[in-house]
Amino acid sequence: MEIADYLRFVFALAFVIAMIGILAFMAKRYGLGYRNGPRSTKRRLSISEIMPIDNKRRLVLVKRDDKEHLIVIGGTTDLVVEQNIIPPEASFSSHLLENAREQDDSKEPTEAAQV
Repeated sequence: MEIADYLRFVFALAFVIAMIGILAFMAKRYGLGYRNGPRSTKRRLSISEIMPIDNKRRLVLVKRDDKEHLIVIGGTTDLVVEQNIIPPEASFSSHLLENAREQDDSKEPTEAAQV
C-alpha cells in the first residue's frame, strides 16, 4: 500500500466522523427523537429557568399549569426545594384583571347615557 491509500483512508474516516458529529448536533439542536404530542394542543408543562449550581447539579424551575416547582437535579438524588409557587407574572396579571373589573363595575350607568 502506498501513502496515498493511507491518506485517503484517514480523510474518509475524518469525513464520516464529522458527518456523525453534525447529525448529532442537529438532532440535539432541533429536538429530534422527542415526541411531545401534537403541537396544536396547549402544553401544560414547561421549563421556566435553569441555573447550574456546580458541575453535576442544576436548579430547575418547572412550570405546570399555573404553578411552578423548584427542583435540584443531578448528583446522587433529585430534590424538590419548593412546590406550588405562584408565578409573579400570573399573580400580577390576575391582579390587574381584578382591578379592571372593579373599575368597570363601579362606573355609573348615567355616564354612558350622557354621551
